[in-house]
Amino acid sequence: MLKQTLSQKMVQKLSPQQIQLMKLLQIPTATLDQRIKEELESNPALEESEDYDEVFDMQDEATSEKENDDESFELDDYLKEYIEDDPISYKLKGDVYSTEEVKNSPLSVGSSFHEHLVRQLGMMEFSNEKEEVIAQQIVGSIDEDGYLRRDIDAIVDDLLFTQNIEVDVEEIERILEDVHKMEPIGVGARNLKESLILQLEDRLTREELPERRKSKELALKILNKYFEEFSKKHYDRMRRSLSLSESELKDAIDEILKLNPKPASAYAGNITGSRGEVNQYIVPDFIISYRDGELDLTLNNKNAPDLRISDHYVDVLKGFNDSTHGRKSTKQEKEAVMFIKQKIDSAKWFIDAIKQRQDTLFNTMYTIMQYQLEFFQTGDERRLKPMILKDIAEVTGLDISTVSRVANSKFVQTEFGTKRLKDFFSESMTTSDGEEVSTLEVKNILGDIIKEEHKRKPLSDERLKDMLQEKGYNIARRTVAKYREQLNIPVARLRKEL
Repeated sequence: MLKQTLSQKMVQKLSPQQIQLMKLLQIPTATLDQRIKEELESNPALEESEDYDEVFDMQDEATSEKENDDESFELDDYLKEYIEDDPISYKLKGDVYSTEEVKNSPLSVGSSFHEHLVRQLGMMEFSNEKEEVIAQQIVGSIDEDGYLRRDIDAIVDDLLFTQNIEVDVEEIERILEDVHKMEPIGVGARNLKESLILQLEDRLTREELPERRKSKELALKILNKYFEEFSKKHYDRMRRSLSLSESELKDAIDEILKLNPKPASAYAGNITGSRGEVNQYIVPDFIISYRDGELDLTLNNKNAPDLRISDHYVDVLKGFNDSTHGRKSTKQEKEAVMFIKQKIDSAKWFIDAIKQRQDTLFNTMYTIMQYQLEFFQTGDERRLKPMILKDIAEVTGLDISTVSRVANSKFVQTEFGTKRLKDFFSESMTTSDGEEVSTLEVKNILGDIIKEEHKRKPLSDERLKDMLQEKGYNIARRTVAKYREQLNIPVARLRKEL
């Protein structure tokens, strides 16, 4: 049986403006200019300011949509609100906001890896147009690493549906053999094993020294018949099966290690992706430098130009004011002014949101800099203090989610290199002496221990745990394994070398 009941609850909903501000906080400096361009294109009342000395003291003003009502809307009052104010401009740049571009920034020039392959297709001879279309389809299916990970059957279907060309698997395989001869060698392979074999076969055909040929032939045999053992570094098992001395096996393994696991990276001009996408170089959002013996923080603001309200829209409002002086506004005039008002309000909100973004970013980074002052002064990662989002939120008065948005995908350029902001955040750990240290310190020490280990007898996680405990860090084996994985360090068996 259905019943009607009354209930009372409190909910908090974000306004569209607040949601947009949260999105602006997440945008890194490298892509902020694109967001500003989108706003400039969609709102004609917003434009870039050429005079960087203009300053507008933005006033807080709420606009109600109810002003659309003909009876309550007064054109004269609205016009005075905008015309009698100071010039509607806004300065984003200031003493704490750097207008200088980051020095030594790499430039994206040259052609993409995919374009490099297409040019080679143009120099190849095909018996008919059909084969050329097949080759183009294969090259178009090669990923950014240089591999053809798409199934041959799927390529057959693609050709049928997109090109109306009916082919069989054998024909694709035959054209693929020609693609394998393209530079860089190993491109178009279906997996790592095939790519390494293609590269080694090419080197073998060009090798003239008998001793090196023998090592390469042995390496090729290992890839063909003992690839699983090689990938798992079961060297003793391989040596017994092949009846090799340790030096012979080492020479063969060295030949394999010289090969490229990602063929696309061998293309010298490949500073862009295989699809022509420009690689994203790190553009720091903050710059910390020493000035007169003190740390100086600036916000890299080169991608955020000064914005202002278009003078043309102000002139239009003045024209309306003059033409309607002493008489009642018509419905069409009110609609026109309301359109302008909507665009101006939207532009002023966006300008204010950009300014608020800059202030929030600067205040958050300044708090982090003060919290981790010893690191920014010395560059010693062991000086990093345990710090969580809540610590920064309490000092800045911001919400934890806001601090998280600022820290995410942002970088800071220091005297000791460019660092990811979220890398400064870490949990705390208590040593045997009762001192609280950052987990980042433990990870750095763990990495140093593994770096100095004997590569023929790498340390197990259990042994690593014991060594850390000897240094005063109370840590469990599973925690060692977690930190090792976060450092992208494989298990002991895979770190073994001959």
